[in-house]
Amino acid sequence: MTAPLTELKIRLIALLLRMTLFLLLMLVTVESSRSEVYTNHWAVRVSGGPQRADRVAAKYGYINFGQIGSLEDHYHFHHSRVVRRAAFSLKGPHSFIHMDPEVDWAQQQVVKPRVKRFAQSDPSFIPFNDPKWSNMWYIHCSDNNSQCRSEMNIQAAWQRGYTGKNVVVTILDDGIEWSHPDLAQNYDHLASYDVNGNDHDPTPRYDFRNANVHGTRCAGEVAAAANNSHCIVGIAYNARIGGIRMLDGEVTDLVEAKSLGVRPDYIDIYSASWGPKDDGKTVDGPGQLTKQAFEQGIKKGRKGLGSIFVWASGNGGRQGDHCSCDGYTSSIYTISISSATENGNKPWYLEACSSILATTYSSGEFNERKIV
Repeated sequence: MTAPLTELKIRLIALLLRMTLFLLLMLVTVESSRSEVYTNHWAVRVSGGPQRADRVAAKYGYINFGQIGSLEDHYHFHHSRVVRRAAFSLKGPHSFIHMDPEVDWAQQQVVKPRVKRFAQSDPSFIPFNDPKWSNMWYIHCSDNNSQCRSEMNIQAAWQRGYTGKNVVVTILDDGIEWSHPDLAQNYDHLASYDVNGNDHDPTPRYDFRNANVHGTRCAGEVAAAANNSHCIVGIAYNARIGGIRMLDGEVTDLVEAKSLGVRPDYIDIYSASWGPKDDGKTVDGPGQLTKQAFEQGIKKGRKGLGSIFVWASGNGGRQGDHCSCDGYTSSIYTISISSATENGNKPWYLEACSSILATTYSSGEFNERKIV
């Protein structure tokens, strides 16, 4: 028989286990802190109105950029003399703002990596003259093909008058090229804002990489004008379309909350085709402010009917990613949309999870057609 463990041995084993657990937690904490990048922007909650917030900001050398979206008593503070990107949270004189009796809560903003979710690539009742109309197989079937299953009954909806008329949709992305001839007719400046630049023009920033085209493409899929001899036809070609430029810069909890809270009584649908990294190992979601913006939107947006937040489910299928690990698509406040190939199969980049509420066509294998 094995000799029973003495009380001393048991205590030593327990101590070793606790030390091992402590070291593992320390490693996780160190790794987590290394990955965070702090900005010179703060979210601050001050009751009593904007004048009191201005007074608090001036007291500590901040500039008050105003209310954060639709969140009452929450303000965006900025300090130009603080390092713009740092690997540590700011200490020193600025930490006194946390102790000010007029400040209910303050948080230095951390950069949140966000990736755009592109479509991955490896005869009709209305004679539209748009050049790409004949290639839009996911809206209509060519050659009167009775076996076609890809058109999703969209034309029947159009015939009943559901063309997007009187609906305002805003794309949360890297901006939209609102002067584009396929968007200009339906562009709505009241549904637009540049959160990255703090102005009312969501025009993308152009560079040699042509990186900021995603928002414009998304806007075209939704509301490109019909029968205007340009490009494509939007699914809701009579909708008003706006853009929030918020991905072309450091994305923080504050930036996301501001974007989700732009004119909630005016905008009906906020569309977002982005999220945390689709690498199969990132678990991330909305921060404290963004969670409040979601809840505020569904309770008070759209004149009390509730804002509609539509989210792309993710492109990390090949990396083994799962959209349940994405706090935006799995939120109870969002409508999560997945993808299908031309033949109705799961594409290679698909992330499957129970939060997906609907699926639409995108792209598939090399021998299958893509959306235009």
